[in-house]
Amino acid sequence: VLENQDLQDSIKPQKVEFHSLNFNTTLHWQPGWAREARDALYFVQYKVYGQSTWQNKDECWGISSHVCDLTHETSDIQEPYYSRVRAALAGVYSSWSLSCRFTPWRETVIGPPTVTVAHGNKSITVKLQAPRSPYKRKRGSTIPMTNYYDLLYQVFIINNLLDEQHRVLVYEGKEKVVEVQDLRPGVSYCIVAKMYMPMLDHSSAYSNRQCTVL
Repeated sequence: VLENQDLQDSIKPQKVEFHSLNFNTTLHWQPGWAREARDALYFVQYKVYGQSTWQNKDECWGISSHVCDLTHETSDIQEPYYSRVRAALAGVYSSWSLSCRFTPWRETVIGPPTVTVAHGNKSITVKLQAPRSPYKRKRGSTIPMTNYYDLLYQVFIINNLLDEQHRVLVYEGKEKVVEVQDLRPGVSYCIVAKMYMPMLDHSSAYSNRQCTVL
């Protein structure tokens, strides 16, 4: 029995955590500390905070992976969720490892917008597209993150003659097409943008740089 208890403890999953980007939500964990734990299989359950019964996640029942997609199970974005994982090896089951509480609306990370640029002779036109959630409208198109939050676009310009880190904010607001004017012909400019949420004072990461020479 003692050996079984030792094995149970040594294969128990560690660091069970939700990771979420634009409501694409996955559960991650690390294997137990035993060397043989890398051969363990894992079983995932989830529930809404306050519910008494745990639900099995069928696609993550007896898997060797250390990640489980719970996007569909956490689609009520205002609800707080828990998940838990246990491991099995050689007929021995570990106890459950519990995640922290996770509320998608509060905790998902908002990604950067998609940016495309076109240039005139003294101006750059910037087209912005908000990141999209995994959730779909009845007609099948995915719902943008701007439906769930009051989000602003922030557009920054980098003059490549200056140093890379010198980003100047040239626009903040909700317009999807922004014109940056009074630029110098023959100079290389780069544009980056991010999403900003005033209510929680959160910013996304910067978008990929889009560069152009006027």
